[in-house]
Amino acid sequence: MSGARSVDARPPPEYPLSRLADVQNHDRPHSGQDARSGPLLSTPDGERADASAPATVEQSTHGVGPWPGGAEEWPDDERFDPELLAHGDTRNVLDRYRYWKLEAIVAELDAHRHPFHVAIENWQHDMNIGSIVRSANAFLAHTVHIVGRRRWNKRGAMVTDRYQHVVHHDTIADLVAWAKDERMPIIAVDNVPGSVLIERFALPERCVLLFGQEGPGISPEAIEAADAIVEIAQFGSTRSINASAAAAIAMHTWVTQHAELPGK
Repeated sequence: MSGARSVDARPPPEYPLSRLADVQNHDRPHSGQDARSGPLLSTPDGERADASAPATVEQSTHGVGPWPGGAEEWPDDERFDPELLAHGDTRNVLDRYRYWKLEAIVAELDAHRHPFHVAIENWQHDMNIGSIVRSANAFLAHTVHIVGRRRWNKRGAMVTDRYQHVVHHDTIADLVAWAKDERMPIIAVDNVPGSVLIERFALPERCVLLFGQEGPGISPEAIEAADAIVEIAQFGSTRSINASAAAAIAMHTWVTQHAELPGK
């Protein structure tokens, strides 16, 4: 389908897959390049916004050491980062992106991003926003929109905000104006009167999935502005589930309806 792609977790042709197990290295610090890089945070007009959190070293339990064979064996490809090739790559990225420059990974993702957007209200510095940004990266959302306070807790993002476009809107009215200009419907996700089950709802391919804060949920202004309101089916005693969990379920629902899945 348009705006979707098959998930391809293979390394680029230049990457020797057989060497991956031989160069496992969990203790090396990764290149300082990405540690210095800030999130892709900007305003809707494209201007960079202030990065509020200090740089975080990105490490995972699946890192690789320096490229075997030394500099003479390095791939002749501008996507690869010489510093990562020399010192190893401990970033939490797919194997196909090992040793790639940050900007090369972002460019590759930009070429295949899905056409759905994610919007999150941020009036009380919600701790869930970082986790939602991480899920947005995992499901290849086009852009994440932070509505309200500009500063947000990036810890839960686990550095994925460096690969994910994030923009800011001061108010719900600003988000609505942007969505109207883009001819993109806003789908609010909350269990409020008038909502319908997301499991029975045909999500538009181009849309904004709007989420509220933990506790109060989506604001009345946002509910009023939404083109549709959906809720997630629950079967236990709790009235609601965690906001970041709900966001991940909603994004995955979009994927099951519109994305080309592996194996097709």
